Amino acid sequence: MRIGIGYDLHRLVEGRPLILGGVRIPFEKGLDGHSDADALAHAVIDALLGAAGLGNIGRMFPDNDPQFKDADSLGLLEQAARAVGEKGYSVVNVDTNVIAQAPKLNSYLDQMRDNLAARLRVSPWQVSIKAKTNESVGPEGRGEAISVQAVALLDTAR
Repeated sequence: MRIGIGYDLHRLVEGRPLILGGVRIPFEKGLDGHSDADALAHAVIDALLGAAGLGNIGRMFPDNDPQFKDADSLGLLEQAARAVGEKGYSVVNVDTNVIAQAPKLNSYLDQMRDNLAARLRVSPWQVSIKAKTNESVGPEGRGEAISVQAVALLDTAR
C-alpha cells in the first residue's frame, strides 16, 4: 500500500468560472489558473501521483504547455488515474478538505464526489470531500483564495 498527499491553492479572481470537482458553482469569482483551475481535482492528482511515485501535476501537465490551456481538470484526473493504474496500483480511497470561506459548498459535495469517483473508476463511498472555512484567517478566510488538501491510498492492482 502507498499513501500520497496533495495540495493546491488558487487565487479567486473576477471573470473566471468557479469550478471544483467538475462542478460549476455560481459565485462572483472563479479560480485563476492555466487550466480550468479546479483546485480539488489538482490536489487529488498530486496525491495520486505522489503515492505512485510519478511526481506531481506540474511534471505530468506543465502549466507552460499550451495543450493544457483551459484544460478540463477532470480529464487530467482521469489521465493521472490511468497512469497510476499502468504502474500497477488501484485507488483504495481519497480524502479531501476544500478550504473556502465562501461560497458555501455543502450542497455541491455529493456531485463533486460522484464526478471524482467516476473519473477514478471507484465507488463514491471511496471518495470523501469535506468543506471547511478558515475562520476568516489567511487568504482562504479573507476570500482571496481556495485551497485543497488531499490524501490518496493506493494498493497493488488485483
